[in-house]
Order: sequence, then structure tokens, then C-alpha cells
Amino acid sequence: MLVEFGLIEEAQKGDASAFNQIVSAYRRRILGTISRIISRPEDVEDVAQEVFVRLYFSLEQLRTPEVFEPWLYRLTVNACYDYLRKSKRKPEFRMSDLSEQQVMMADAAAGSRFEGDESEKRRNREMVAELLGAVSEEDRILLTLKEVEGLSLKDLEKIYDVNENALKVRLFRARQRVLKKHEEQLRRSGELKDRKTVTGAPGTSAKTSEAKG
Repeated sequence: MLVEFGLIEEAQKGDASAFNQIVSAYRRRILGTISRIISRPEDVEDVAQEVFVRLYFSLEQLRTPEVFEPWLYRLTVNACYDYLRKSKRKPEFRMSDLSEQQVMMADAAAGSRFEGDESEKRRNREMVAELLGAVSEEDRILLTLKEVEGLSLKDLEKIYDVNENALKVRLFRARQRVLKKHEEQLRRSGELKDRKTVTGAPGTSAKTSEAKG
């Protein structure tokens, strides 16, 4: 928790100062989560604003401060879904030429929050973003929360309102779909290379024939 339970309780009672402190504490985290889901930097602030507006008007409905963070993530996820559905925009990421081993390494790197220099972190963030950009909104959001944000299964249970076994199945299937999309991209890349090779072949043969003549 980034804030004390008491601060949340004060905000629930209508204390504007307490609410502003909550927004200040969570603003950066929420902006980061949104940016990894919608992939539109120019719209991230607007979606974040919508999240905190929803928070303001629904905070009194929170049963207990102990579940504040999963509840805030649920508001964030719902706001992202609404944005994606209204805009009907597809992510602009492209699958990079990665091996299956690199895919798994990116997955592990994102979840472990390893320490390293900024350039290495940036490369891994870009790699994960490209992979997640190839799947559905539902898969991308679930994997972002689990692998990138590092939420536990218990946290995700509260957000999605399903049991742990159901979440494990969803995560497994989402990861499989990421790998499938990646394999499809690699096959397309391979076919393109083959076409280029075949296209270049006649010219090579012609030159060879001319040389012999």
C-alpha cells in the first residue's frame, strides 16, 4: 500500500485533502499501467483522469481499505476497456524477430522486476510491449497486470472476481496465444524471405548465363 488505511477512510468521509494525497501517491503507478495497456501516449492522461474521477464518485462504496489497491486496479482496467472499445483502435506494436526462448525470457524479466541499467530495462519493456500488442485486449490487460505490474493471483482474484484456478487457466491460455501469434509472425517473416530469395534467383541465373555466353 502506498498510503495508510486511515487516509483512505478520511477520503471516504469526504476529506478532499486526503483524496488528493491518494491521487498523488497512485498517479504515477496508474499512468504506467494505462500506458502499457492502451499504447497511445497522447491519451494516457485522459484515461487516468477518468480513473480518478470514478474513484472520487465511488470511493464511499469501498467496503474496507484493505482491498483498496485491487479495487483501484479494477477501476483502471474498466476505464481502459471503455477507452479501447470506444476508440476501436488496434495496438501499433509490431512483433519483433524473436525466438521462443527470447519470448520466455522477456516474460520472466517483466515479472521479476530485475535490477539493471536503464537501457536494458527499456529494451525489455519494448520487447514485452511488442509481444502483448499482438493479442486481444483481454489477454493484454491480464498479462500486463500479472507479468508487468507484478500483481499476485490473490490480487487478480479480487479484480476479476474469479477463483485462483480459473485465473491460472486464463493466464496459461493467454500466454499460449502470445506464443502462437509470435510463431505466426515468424512464419510470415520466413515466407517473405523465401519469396525474396526466389525473386532474386532468375536474375542470378541470367547473369550466370550471360557470363557463360
